[in-house]
Amino acid sequence: MTLFDGITQRVIETPRLNVSILEREGDSDATPGDRTVILVHGNVSSSLFWQELMQDLPSDLRVIAIDLRGFGGSEHAPIDATRGVRDFSDDVHATLEALGIGRAHFVGWSMGGGVIMQYALDHGALSLTLESPVSPFGVGPTRRDGSRLTDDDAGCGGGGTNPDFVQRIIDHDETDEAATSPRSVFRASYVAPGFTSEHEDVWVTSMLSTSTATGNYPGDSTTSENWPGFAPGTIGVLNTMAPKYFDVSGVVDLAEKPPILWVHGLLDAIVSDASLYDFNNLGKLGIVPGWPGDEVAPPQPMVSQMRDVLARYSDAGGDVTELALENVGHTAHLERPAEFRHALLTVIGYVGPSAHPSPPTEAIIIRSSD
Repeated sequence: MTLFDGITQRVIETPRLNVSILEREGDSDATPGDRTVILVHGNVSSSLFWQELMQDLPSDLRVIAIDLRGFGGSEHAPIDATRGVRDFSDDVHATLEALGIGRAHFVGWSMGGGVIMQYALDHGALSLTLESPVSPFGVGPTRRDGSRLTDDDAGCGGGGTNPDFVQRIIDHDETDEAATSPRSVFRASYVAPGFTSEHEDVWVTSMLSTSTATGNYPGDSTTSENWPGFAPGTIGVLNTMAPKYFDVSGVVDLAEKPPILWVHGLLDAIVSDASLYDFNNLGKLGIVPGWPGDEVAPPQPMVSQMRDVLARYSDAGGDVTELALENVGHTAHLERPAEFRHALLTVIGYVGPSAHPSPPTEAIIIRSSD
């Protein structure tokens, strides 16, 4: 079974598309926004990944996990990448409007972190919990200040995906027979080495729900005169995060600044200053040949970019908390659920901050009140 005890699924019809959501039995649609939590998954996943957290959150909250277009049970409508992640964030907004939900608390994992930052820019939010979020400047060749290395963002977007991994999604490969199978990718990249889960089959099922139809995952690409020879196209998931289309650093200038919780694992292989999914870093490591060097193609400092933008957010009056977890990979809500849950309940105001010293894996670094 892919649905856990107490979790239900239904499809919401919106003017944009049909959206699949997960809810908890017993949650009330009369719950106010300040007790409503919206969960937004990342790339190559779905709402199924949130089920353990949904079960663990207090019963007097309303908790909803949304499948983004092209993932899970939502409609596989094409994605206009030239809008960045706005197709995704506008879909979320249409879903909440259909449910009669105004402002709420948002949790976004990986690409979902970028989606909820865009949502806050366009529609507002009560709080943002960013779990292993995409850099505010997207995923692609940028300097620490977010400035782009090339005019066409060479080395990122739909052309950077291993075609065998895509084929194994198409083939619904549930095995671990190859490094490119979704199960192997989950073990190698989604979680820290050695992490195991009794629900791994569900997580793999979630990954395999990714649509590879035209306009969905991974997206198209164009040729480039710049190394490594390809650049983002205009449709599909990975192109939405190309720096030419995606920049949510404007959250710094929000007039009403929701409190932000930033949770990330120190062993994250995907979102890192030395990401194993960054072609410039792979070139530097000698994995991709022909790398032109640090002067031309330095690795993207994804974590440092996030830290810099959140520091500016704090300096501008925002409230920011960082939870950096040792021995954790890309999926803290699975790997360290108790700490993740407590941090989330704190940022939404459900519980107060701990009165005793925090554990050594937790770093509370920047608050406007400091």
